[in-house]
Amino acid sequence: MPIALGQVVVDCIDAEKLATFWSELLGLPLAPGASQFWAMIPAPADKSLPPLMFLQVEDPTPGKNKWHLDLFAADPAAEIDRAVALGATRQGDYDEHDAVWTTLADPEGNLFDVAAPH
Repeated sequence: MPIALGQVVVDCIDAEKLATFWSELLGLPLAPGASQFWAMIPAPADKSLPPLMFLQVEDPTPGKNKWHLDLFAADPAAEIDRAVALGATRQGDYDEHDAVWTTLADPEGNLFDVAAPH
Protein backbone atom coordinates (compact mmCIF):
# COMPACT_ATOMS: atom_id res chain seq x y z
CA MET A 1 0.00 0.00 0.00
CA PRO A 2 1.44 3.43 -0.90
CA ILE A 3 1.76 6.04 1.82
CA ALA A 4 -1.42 8.05 2.37
CA LEU A 5 -2.41 11.10 4.36
CA GLY A 6 -4.07 9.85 7.53
CA GLN A 7 -4.93 13.13 9.23
CA VAL A 8 -3.67 16.62 9.94
CA VAL A 9 -2.60 17.08 13.57
CA VAL A 10 -2.63 20.48 15.26
CA ASP A 11 -0.72 21.00 18.50
CA CYS A 12 -2.60 23.47 20.67
CA ILE A 13 -3.29 24.75 24.16
CA ASP A 14 -6.99 23.81 24.36
CA ALA A 15 -7.96 21.09 21.90
CA GLU A 16 -11.74 21.35 22.25
CA LYS A 17 -11.79 25.14 22.00
CA LEU A 18 -9.60 25.25 18.89
CA ALA A 19 -11.38 22.29 17.27
CA THR A 20 -14.71 24.03 17.86
CA PHE A 21 -13.44 27.10 15.97
CA TRP A 22 -12.37 24.93 13.00
CA SER A 23 -15.56 22.84 13.19
CA GLU A 24 -17.71 25.96 12.90
CA LEU A 25 -15.51 27.51 10.20
CA LEU A 26 -15.54 24.34 8.06
CA GLY A 27 -19.15 23.39 8.84
CA LEU A 28 -18.12 19.93 10.05
CA PRO A 29 -19.06 18.27 13.35
CA LEU A 30 -16.70 17.41 16.18
CA ALA A 31 -16.30 13.72 16.96
CA PRO A 32 -17.74 12.63 20.32
CA GLY A 33 -15.37 12.77 23.29
CA ALA A 34 -13.77 16.15 22.66
CA SER A 35 -11.95 17.63 25.65
CA GLN A 36 -9.29 20.23 26.38
CA PHE A 37 -6.74 17.46 25.73
CA TRP A 38 -8.00 15.89 22.48
CA ALA A 39 -10.55 16.64 19.78
CA MET A 40 -11.18 15.37 16.26
CA ILE A 41 -13.05 16.59 13.22
CA PRO A 42 -13.59 13.49 11.06
CA ALA A 43 -13.22 13.71 7.30
CA PRO A 44 -16.50 14.54 5.57
CA ALA A 45 -18.27 11.73 3.71
CA ASP A 46 -17.03 13.06 0.35
CA LYS A 47 -13.41 12.99 1.65
CA SER A 48 -12.90 16.57 0.44
CA LEU A 49 -10.83 17.22 3.60
CA PRO A 50 -8.66 14.93 5.72
CA PRO A 51 -9.52 14.35 9.37
CA LEU A 52 -8.22 17.08 11.67
CA MET A 53 -6.94 16.03 15.10
CA PHE A 54 -6.18 18.56 17.84
CA LEU A 55 -3.82 17.64 20.69
CA GLN A 56 -2.99 19.64 23.78
CA VAL A 57 0.75 20.14 24.20
CA GLU A 58 2.67 22.03 26.86
CA ASP A 59 4.47 24.38 24.50
CA PRO A 60 3.14 24.67 20.93
CA THR A 61 5.81 25.65 18.44
CA PRO A 62 6.34 29.42 18.71
CA GLY A 63 6.45 31.65 15.64
CA LYS A 64 5.02 30.96 12.20
CA ASN A 65 3.66 27.48 11.75
CA LYS A 66 5.49 25.44 9.12
CA TRP A 67 2.27 24.36 7.43
CA HIS A 68 -1.07 26.05 6.88
CA LEU A 69 -4.43 25.35 5.30
CA ASP A 70 -5.48 27.08 2.10
CA LEU A 71 -9.26 27.31 2.15
CA PHE A 72 -11.13 28.04 -1.08
CA ALA A 73 -14.50 29.81 -1.03
CA ALA A 74 -16.90 31.01 -3.72
CA ASP A 75 -17.29 34.23 -1.68
CA PRO A 76 -13.95 34.76 0.09
CA ALA A 77 -14.96 38.12 1.62
CA ALA A 78 -17.99 36.58 3.34
CA GLU A 79 -15.95 33.64 4.66
CA ILE A 80 -13.20 35.96 5.91
CA ASP A 81 -15.81 38.01 7.78
CA ARG A 82 -17.31 34.80 9.21
CA ALA A 83 -13.87 33.55 10.31
CA VAL A 84 -13.18 36.87 12.08
CA ALA A 85 -16.58 36.68 13.80
CA LEU A 86 -15.65 33.18 15.03
CA GLY A 87 -12.41 34.49 16.56
CA ALA A 88 -9.83 34.62 13.74
CA THR A 89 -7.66 37.68 13.22
CA ARG A 90 -6.81 39.11 9.82
CA GLN A 91 -3.05 39.08 9.20
CA GLY A 92 -2.81 40.44 5.67
CA ASP A 93 -4.21 40.63 2.15
CA TYR A 94 -2.12 39.52 -0.82
CA ASP A 95 -2.25 39.74 -4.60
CA GLU A 96 0.79 37.95 -6.00
CA HIS A 97 1.66 35.43 -8.70
CA ASP A 98 -1.83 35.61 -10.26
CA ALA A 99 -3.47 34.74 -6.93
CA VAL A 100 -5.41 36.83 -4.41
CA TRP A 101 -5.79 35.65 -0.82
CA THR A 102 -6.14 36.74 2.79
CA THR A 103 -4.05 35.28 5.60
CA LEU A 104 -5.77 34.90 8.96
CA ALA A 105 -4.80 33.41 12.32
CA ASP A 106 -7.07 31.11 14.29
CA PRO A 107 -7.64 31.82 18.02
CA GLU A 108 -4.27 30.22 18.92
CA GLY A 109 -2.30 31.99 16.17
CA ASN A 110 -2.17 29.19 13.55
CA LEU A 111 -2.15 30.81 10.11
CA PHE A 112 -4.52 29.89 7.29
CA ASP A 113 -5.44 31.46 3.96
CA VAL A 114 -8.83 32.11 2.34
CA ALA A 115 -9.06 32.61 -1.42
CA ALA A 116 -11.32 32.01 -4.38
CA PRO A 117 -10.66 28.66 -6.09
CA HIS A 118 -8.10 28.91 -8.86
